[in-house]
Amino acid sequence: MIRWIRQQLGFDPPHQSDTRTVYIANKFPQHGHYIPPRFADNRIISSKYTIWNFIPKNLFEQFRRIANFYFLIIFLVQLMIDTPTSPITSGLPLFFVITVTAIKQGYEDWLRHKADNEVNGAPVFVVRSGSLVQTKSKNIRVGDIVRVAKDETFPADLVLLSSDRAEGTCHITTTSLDGETNLKTHYAVPETAVSQSVSRLESLQAVLECQQPEADLYRFVGRITVTQQGEEIVRPLGPENLLLRGARLKNTKEIFGVAVYTGMESKMALNYKCKSQKRSAVEKSMNTFLIIYLGILLFEAILSTILKYAWQAENKWDEPFYNQKTAQERNSSQILKFISDFLAFLVLYNFIIPISLYVTVEMQKFLGSFFIGWDLDLYHEESDQKAQVNTSDLNEELGQVEYVFTDKTGTLTENEMQFRECSINGIKYQEINGKLVPEGMTEDSPDGSLPCLSREEELFLKAVSLCHTVQISYDQTDGPGDPFSHANGFSPQMEYYASSPDEKALVEATKRMGVTFMGSHGEIMEIKTFGKAEKYKLLHVLEFDADRRRMSVILQKPSGEKVLFTKGAESAVLPYATSGEMEKTRVHVDEFALKGLRTLVVACRHFSADEYQEVDRRLHEARTALQQREERLVEVFNFIEKDLELLGATAVEDKLQDKVQETIESLRLAGIKVWVLTGDKHETAVSVSLSCGHFHRTMNILELVQQESDRECAVQLRTLARRIREDHVIQHGLVVDGVSLSLTLREHEKLFLEVCKSCSAVLCCRMAPLQKAKVVRLLKTSPEKPITLAIGDGANDVSMIQEAHVGIGIMGKEGRQAVRNSDYAIARFKFLAKLLLVHGHFYYIRIATLVQYFFYKNVCFITPQFLYQFFCLFSQQTLYDSVYLTLYNICFTSLPILVYSLFEQLVHPDVLQSKPALYRDISKNSLLSFKTFLYWTFLGFCHAFVFFFGSYILMGEDTTLMGNGQMFGNWTFGTLVFTVMVITVTLKLALETHFWTWMNHFVTWGSIAFYFIFSLFYGGIIWPFLHTQDMYFVFVQLLSSGSAWFAIFIIVITCLFPDVIKKVFYRHLQPTNTQKSQMEADKVSVSSEYDTAEIGSRGEDNRPLIAAFPPPLVQPHPSPSLLRTTRASDAWTPCAVPRRGRTSAHGWAGWWSE
Repeated sequence: MIRWIRQQLGFDPPHQSDTRTVYIANKFPQHGHYIPPRFADNRIISSKYTIWNFIPKNLFEQFRRIANFYFLIIFLVQLMIDTPTSPITSGLPLFFVITVTAIKQGYEDWLRHKADNEVNGAPVFVVRSGSLVQTKSKNIRVGDIVRVAKDETFPADLVLLSSDRAEGTCHITTTSLDGETNLKTHYAVPETAVSQSVSRLESLQAVLECQQPEADLYRFVGRITVTQQGEEIVRPLGPENLLLRGARLKNTKEIFGVAVYTGMESKMALNYKCKSQKRSAVEKSMNTFLIIYLGILLFEAILSTILKYAWQAENKWDEPFYNQKTAQERNSSQILKFISDFLAFLVLYNFIIPISLYVTVEMQKFLGSFFIGWDLDLYHEESDQKAQVNTSDLNEELGQVEYVFTDKTGTLTENEMQFRECSINGIKYQEINGKLVPEGMTEDSPDGSLPCLSREEELFLKAVSLCHTVQISYDQTDGPGDPFSHANGFSPQMEYYASSPDEKALVEATKRMGVTFMGSHGEIMEIKTFGKAEKYKLLHVLEFDADRRRMSVILQKPSGEKVLFTKGAESAVLPYATSGEMEKTRVHVDEFALKGLRTLVVACRHFSADEYQEVDRRLHEARTALQQREERLVEVFNFIEKDLELLGATAVEDKLQDKVQETIESLRLAGIKVWVLTGDKHETAVSVSLSCGHFHRTMNILELVQQESDRECAVQLRTLARRIREDHVIQHGLVVDGVSLSLTLREHEKLFLEVCKSCSAVLCCRMAPLQKAKVVRLLKTSPEKPITLAIGDGANDVSMIQEAHVGIGIMGKEGRQAVRNSDYAIARFKFLAKLLLVHGHFYYIRIATLVQYFFYKNVCFITPQFLYQFFCLFSQQTLYDSVYLTLYNICFTSLPILVYSLFEQLVHPDVLQSKPALYRDISKNSLLSFKTFLYWTFLGFCHAFVFFFGSYILMGEDTTLMGNGQMFGNWTFGTLVFTVMVITVTLKLALETHFWTWMNHFVTWGSIAFYFIFSLFYGGIIWPFLHTQDMYFVFVQLLSSGSAWFAIFIIVITCLFPDVIKKVFYRHLQPTNTQKSQMEADKVSVSSEYDTAEIGSRGEDNRPLIAAFPPPLVQPHPSPSLLRTTRASDAWTPCAVPRRGRTSAHGWAGWWSE
C-alpha cells in the first residue's frame, strides 16, 4: 500500500521494463492496487516553440549571436557609467533587431503549429463503451480499438484485430514511410479475426505484450493472449500484424486495430529527427568576422586608454588650468578610472560592430524568399503548385551545396510503370493501340476484330498474366463479395494491386492485349482470353528472393496438366533454360536495358504426373522442416526451376519525372555529387539509377551488399578501395544496401567515406528512414564539412531532410509530411536545378557582398573616430554629431545595400542554367574566404585614412577656407569627413553593382541626395526640442566653400580610382569563369546591336530579302550603360517571365567588376 501511495505521488515511479502490456479496450484488472501505465498521447509535434517557452527560448537563441550579445553588454555599460553617447544609440537598434527576428521566427513556427493541429484534429472512430465514437486523432490512447476505413491513413501504430474479410487480412501501402508503392498484406490472429462487429470487439478479452517503441519500421515482437471460455490462447505477433501510422488502407472496406504506439512514440515519429535551428555557412562566417572585429575594437579601446594615460603623465595635460579636477576626482581609484575610460572608449568605437547588419540580413532573407514563390519557372501548372519557402534563413545555403541526397520513389520517378516492349520466341513486339505488333510493322487488323495470336504469343501472355501475386479490387463492391462476380461482364472499376509496380504494369498490359486476369479466390485463378474464361488451380508459389532473383508459380490447367511459369532477371533465368530462342532473347534484353527499361525474362516448364508428385513431395518436406528450412527450400526451388522453356522477355519503363536526367547532369557539372537513398529493392533502385543518368552505362558499378559480419564488410571495403585505386581513370558507382550500411557505420566509417568520395555516384537501397539521416550526418560531419542538401517527398524522408543543411520537400503523392518539415518545397525534381544554379547563386553573391560591405563601411565609419583621438588628447570627444552616429547605418547607407542584396545579378539567369560550371566559382564559401575578408577590411582602413588625412591636409594648417576669413571648427572637420565617407561608400557599392534597375538608381543617388537635404535642414533650423545644437549652420558653411567641394571630389576619386584599376587588371589578366561569361554576354550584346543597326540601314531594297530569310530571334544582353535601367520586376523574379522575353542590364562598370 505504501509503495502504491508513493507511486501515486510520483516519489517512486514504476520500473520501466523492456516490454509494455496493453489491455485491449483498456479493460484493466479489477484488483485495487493495479496502476495503469502512462503512455504518450497521440499528438504529433513538429513545432519548435510553445506559448510558454517562446520568449525565453527565442531570446536565448538570438543572444547566441555575437553581435546581439555584444550590443546587450554595450547597452548595459551605457546605463551604468557616463559614456560619450546615449544608451538609446545601442538599445533602440538592439530592441528593433530582437523584435523583428522574434516576429519572423514566431510566424514560421505558428505555421508549423497550424499544420500539426490539422493532423492532430483529424476525425477518427474509436470503440468506447460498446459503441463507435468519433473523436479527434490526438485523443487516441494506447489500448483503444480504432476503426479505419478504406483509403484512410492509420492514426497510430495499430495491431490488426479484424477486417471485413473473414480471414482477417487487409492490404496497405507504406509509400509515405519507406517509399514502396507495392501492396502489403497484413494479418489478424484467428481468435480476433472473427470479431468483425463493435459488440463482439467490446466483449473481447485480450492482453497484448510487446516491445517498447523503437524506430525500426520492419521489426515488431509481441504476443497476444486471448481469453475464450476461461481458456487463455497465446499467439505470436510480428511485423505482419502491425499497421504503422502513416500507412494507408487499400482494397479493404474497414479494419479494427488496437493502438499500441501513439503520438511521438509511433515508429513514424521516432524516425523524425528533433527539429534544430539550422545555421548557414554565411552566418557562421559572420560570427567569425564579428569575433575578429571585436578583437580590433578591444585593441583600439585598450590602445586609446593606454595612450590617454601616457599623454596625461605630463601635468600640463593631466590637469590644465581650464579643467581643474575636483577633490573626489583626485582621490578616486586609478584602477576604476582606467576601467571607466576603457569602457568609454569601447562605447565610442562600438559602431565598428554593425548591429544593423543583422537587421538588413533578416530583411534581405525575408523579402528575398518571396522571389522563389514568384518564379514562374518553379510553378507546376498541372498540380497548380508553386515553390514555397518554409525557412528563409538558408537562402544563401542554396548556393553552397556540395552533396545532394535524394529519395527515388516519388522524387525521381512518377510512381507509374508502363509496359513498352517485349520479346516472344525471338521476335520483338511493341504495343500499339492495345495490340501486340512485331517491330517494324504497323497495326493492320480492322477495329473490333479479334487479333490472331500464335501459340507462343498466347502462352507468353498467359504466363505473364498468371505468374504474379497481384490482387484485384472492384470499387463498387462492398464487403468481400465474389471475385468472379464480374466474370460475365467486364467491369471498368476493376483495379489491380501488386507486390511490385512491375507486376501491376505487366498484368494491365496483358489485359489491354486481350488476356485479362479476373482475380483469384483461394486456390483458383481466373483469366479471360479474348472473352473466353479459363480457371487455373494455384498449386504452389515459389516466392521471390534476392538470391534467386526470380519467382515462380505451379498451376494446374483446365485440362489437368501441371505447368510451371517463371519470371525473373536475365541472369537468373537464362542459365536454367534448355530450349527457346535464347540468343535472340539475350540480345533483345540487352537492347531493352540500353534504353533504360526494366527487363524480366519469362519461361515455363511442363510436368508429367510423376515429376509433379516428386516436386510436391519435396516442397512439402522443405516447408515443414524445423531445421534449416531456408536452405532446404532454396535447394528444392533450384531443383524445380530447371530445364525451362524460354518464352520471352518483357520491358517496362519506370516513368521518370520530366527532365530528371538533365537535372542530375547539370548538378554533376556544377560540382555537386548526387546520392540516391531509397527504401526500394536493389534491382529496382539500380535500374532507375541507370535510366535517370545517376549511373552511366560506362561506369564501373561496385557493390557492397548482403554483408553478414563486420569482418566480411571490412574485407569488401578494402577490396573496393583497391579496385578504385587501380582503375583511377574509370568512373565508379557504388551500391550499398541497408544491412551492409549498418555494419559499415559501426567501425569502418573512415574507410567507407574514402570509398564513397572516390565514386562519382552512390546508391543506397533498402534504407530505413533513420539510416538515411545517418548517411547524411556521416558526410555532413566529415573533416571537409561539405554543405548537404536532402530532397524527398514522403514521411520516410523527414529525418534526412531535417538532418541535412538544406531540406527540400517534393509536393508529390505521398502526403505532406516532407513538405511540412522541409526548408523549401517544390513540385518537381527538375526545379532543383533552377533553385540551386540560379536562385542559390544569386542569394549567395548578394548576401556575401552585403556582409563584407557592412564591415567595410563600418571600418570607414569608426577608424576616423579612432584617428581623431590622437588630435584631441584622447578626451573621448566624438568626431561626428550624435545624430550622424545614429543615422549612418539606419538611413544614409542602408537602402543601397538592401536593394543591391535583393536585385543583384552577376550573370543572366539563362547563362547560369546553360553553364552549370559557374556554380563552382562560388562553392566552398569562396566569396567569404578569409582572403576576401582581409581585402575588404584593408580597403576600409585605407579609405578611412584617406578620408581623415585628406580632410586634415585641407584644414590642418589653415582653417580659413571661407572668402571672408571665417574659420572652420572641429564640427566642420567631422562633417567634411562624414560627407566624403557617405559619398565614397555609396559609390563603392555602385561599382560592385552589375544589374541596375530604376530602384538601384533611386536609392543610390537618392541616399546621397537625402544626406545633403537632411544635413541642410538639420543644421539650417534651430530645433526647439534639442538641448544643444552644435551643427547649426555648419553644413551650409561647409558647402559654401569651393575648397571643400574640391576636397570632396579629390578624396572620393583618390579612394575609388585604385579599386577601378585593380578590377580592370584582374578582369583581363585573371578572369574567373563568371567574368568570362559576362564578357561573352557583352560581345553577344554588341554584335546583336550592330546587326540590328546594319539591317536597319539597308533600306527598302533589302526588305524582301529580310522577309524571306528572317534573322534568328536572339535575346541580346544590353551593353553596359550607367543610364540604362531595367524594370525592378525583372530583378525580383529574374526567370518569372521567361515566356514574354526578358532584358538584363549588366549596369555601368559591368565590364570591370569582379
